[in-house]
Amino acid sequence: MARFLIVEARFYDHLNDMLVAGARAALVAKGHEVEVLTVPGALEVPGAIALASESGQYDGYVGIGVVIRGETYHFEIVAGESARGIMALTMDGMAIGNGILTVENEDQALVRADPKQKDKGGEAAQAAMALLALQEKFA
Repeated sequence: MARFLIVEARFYDHLNDMLVAGARAALVAKGHEVEVLTVPGALEVPGAIALASESGQYDGYVGIGVVIRGETYHFEIVAGESARGIMALTMDGMAIGNGILTVENEDQALVRADPKQKDKGGEAAQAAMALLALQEKFA
């Protein structure tokens, strides 16, 4: 059994509830312990994961959030930099599943967040578990 931290950018409550539910269900189904930490936005997810990793309390992480395109360039910055931050940590050997949705509109987000539809929260948890298994294989 491993211990996972879900770090959620709590911006769209109803969408995050679905993403977290999907991630939690996937992790618990495999017998893992799960804790959830909330941060203000997607840009804070990689930093929070990095800080939490220093504690040594967790074996893997799932980043959760929703970034919906708006009228400004802000979407590109948030989507790109949050993904880059998570990827940098992953390249350093951390087991992280990226469940930060980057979508054009709320309808797309609903389909992707819903555990009964695309279940991107569950998929991110599956990715984190797969990376943890590789970590253990190559240790």
